[in-house]
Amino acid sequence: MSSSAVSLYLDPQIRDWVLFPITLVMILVGVLRHYVVLLLQSSPKKLPRAAIREQRALARSQILRATSANSPIPPSYYRSISNRLSAAFEAGTYLKDGPPQGDGPSAPPNPMTDPAAMDGMMAGMKTQMVMMVPQMVIMGWINFFFQGFVLIKLPFPLTLGFKSMLQRGIETPDMDVRWVSSLSWYFLNFFGLNGLYRLILGNDNSAVDTSQAMMASPFAAGTNQPGQPQDYVKLFKAEKDNLAFAEGLYSWMGDDVETRLLRKYGKLRSV
Repeated sequence: MSSSAVSLYLDPQIRDWVLFPITLVMILVGVLRHYVVLLLQSSPKKLPRAAIREQRALARSQILRATSANSPIPPSYYRSISNRLSAAFEAGTYLKDGPPQGDGPSAPPNPMTDPAAMDGMMAGMKTQMVMMVPQMVIMGWINFFFQGFVLIKLPFPLTLGFKSMLQRGIETPDMDVRWVSSLSWYFLNFFGLNGLYRLILGNDNSAVDTSQAMMASPFAAGTNQPGQPQDYVKLFKAEKDNLAFAEGLYSWMGDDVETRLLRKYGKLRSV
């Protein structure tokens, strides 16, 4: 018998007691996960003054380089600021722990000794638990109570390549591809409810992109926190070279400004 001749008639109770409950549970779990993550997040710790000074010095140099091609700073002031930053970067003046001792290479920062990095790792592990545990429970619940259920038929045609994705848990080779099993409906909700979460909870919510968060390592999530230790000795040395390169690209936006203004308003004939 061809697959086009096979017709299935679903009991309305499957819609009321399987399809709707799975969808509703997925939505409620996502909303609950968002608020649990907010409760588990600790308030960020204030950085010491030396650490802020270290970061602001690097940011000041980057802004100076970014505007070097059309800089609003006159040449004498630009070179003075650039030379002062280069000398400070070479001497380690802005380093949080002071200039490095000796001429040997500096040891890379150890995240295990940084309280901010440890807090970031713990926050990442907590987030991973909040993401993983509810999904494991829901998947076990669906596999135990609704295994092998056919829930819905998609209203558009699909190729056979979607059969393994939409009919997980159902070993029926002659069933139409458009029928969706209970386990596949779970995965479709898992990856497809991000738009609804953004509508309910806003763009910046903890229920969006859960797939990427679950696949990431909790320690990797911790290293993305603002408190991640960075080797500012290497950053300052690289920034010193970048400042020297930016001086070759320097151009003051005030060069010949009088001539340009007079020519713009027709007070000076262009040669």
